[in-house]
Amino acid sequence: MGHRKINAPKRGSLAYLPRGRASRPIGRIRYWPEVRGSPRLLGFAGYKAGMTYAIVVDDEPGSINFGKEVVQPVTVIDAPPLYIAAIRAYTRDEYGLKTLTEVWASQLPKDFERILTLAENAGSEKTDEGLRKIEASLDKIIEFRVLAATQPRLASVPKKKPDLMEIKIGGGTIEEQFEYAKKILGKTVSANDVFKEGQFVDVIAITKGKGFQGPVKRWGVRILQHKSRKTKRGVGTLGAWGLKRVIYTVPRAGQMGYHQRTEYNKRIIKIGSDGKEITPKGGFLHYGIIKGTYIVLSGSIPGPAKRLIRLRYPARPPKKIPETPPQITFISLESQQGV
Repeated sequence: MGHRKINAPKRGSLAYLPRGRASRPIGRIRYWPEVRGSPRLLGFAGYKAGMTYAIVVDDEPGSINFGKEVVQPVTVIDAPPLYIAAIRAYTRDEYGLKTLTEVWASQLPKDFERILTLAENAGSEKTDEGLRKIEASLDKIIEFRVLAATQPRLASVPKKKPDLMEIKIGGGTIEEQFEYAKKILGKTVSANDVFKEGQFVDVIAITKGKGFQGPVKRWGVRILQHKSRKTKRGVGTLGAWGLKRVIYTVPRAGQMGYHQRTEYNKRIIKIGSDGKEITPKGGFLHYGIIKGTYIVLSGSIPGPAKRLIRLRYPARPPKKIPETPPQITFISLESQQGV
């Protein structure tokens, strides 16, 4: 048998260049979709626990397996309630969104000392004063967002410091959004209050970091023959003789992984409140057990176990969406470590 030459395109999209490290392990959401109906939060967050598989009755319209049981890989997210720490009001000028003011809850949890210096004069009077200021400026405000904090002590992650993030309030009028924001300020919001089973969501997360890698692993270029000059695991040429620079499309070594990525339209298979019913024997590998609320998504999502995952209402939802949640006949709880 002679050597078979393998031709393959270079892997990796040039749309994501430069492939630098993400600035922080929490994904940044740059776009919030418009929704109709009553006011609600347009996002949530949880910690990636791991994957398993489920047997689900296929309810996708037009599917060749419609009505039949199909096996699906699923990802489990540990999703303790989020604490709503502040309301932020935005106006718009010629440069875009501009913060008008923000109002913090009168009593913040003790763990907030780990992320910011708590004001000594904070209290219900200061909160009420801030809410009155917002109420007087409702005609200028075009958007409300909340500052929500995770509660890692309620999850199986090795940290105590909460992660603080902005989540937009969508639906209803500005007045209705303000009333909703006042109602949840200083309280916790569960995944059930934001999403429902069967709904599609977008997943924003930071991928697994792989450090500094060469062009073979990073871009999938061909390994050169053994008689090559200087190197085998490099590119054959960096460009033309006459060009005095290396153009950006040439595959080079550099950072691989730990990039922010958005995956669209992941379906929520199940939202549960008792983590014992989803934790496999011996716990999830590299994560452990789930203690409380959890979300099961169809398919895989970016990042390693314990990574904070942000969920958002879909930016471009599918045209045909089943009206009822999927029917689950089985979820595998087999041990992932031979327990």
